[in-house]
Amino acid sequence: MDAAEERRFREFVSARSPALMRLAYLLTGGDQHAAEDLLQTALARTVARWRSVEAPEAYVRQAMYRQQVSWWRRRRETVVAEPPGRALADGTHGTDLRIDMRRALARLTARQRAVLVLRYYEDLPEAEVAGILGCSVGTVRSTAHRSLARLRELAPELREPYTIFGEASA
Repeated sequence: MDAAEERRFREFVSARSPALMRLAYLLTGGDQHAAEDLLQTALARTVARWRSVEAPEAYVRQAMYRQQVSWWRRRRETVVAEPPGRALADGTHGTDLRIDMRRALARLTARQRAVLVLRYYEDLPEAEVAGILGCSVGTVRSTAHRSLARLRELAPELREPYTIFGEASA
């Protein structure tokens, strides 16, 4: 990689890392260390092919999705510590909602979390989610449906005046 390409890569990483880190954090269920590993792995794969990458952000996001899917396929068991009791309210409705949502997402399986993040946070069409995860559109639909139901079951506190990923809860 020549100096100009290296500078371009560094500028991309500097500019887009915060947004990419938020995505990695969601994909890993709120595990900061796993999110950092996921982003670093994706960036390492990107730098190796930097000259041929036409859309860097899309390439990194795709690498993160695929790496996360690969990691959860290898794991037979996911150990998640039960989060402590509900945090004290800080007076803002949005903060409580984010905390509740983060905890609820952490209690889903990696596959369920990946489908919800790709489908509703990233707002990708079902066909694209299916392509990224290597499954059928029907699997994406049924997994999204079951995952939303599981979120409602695991976190009834999200039902109140909240919505789950844009769907009004009853």
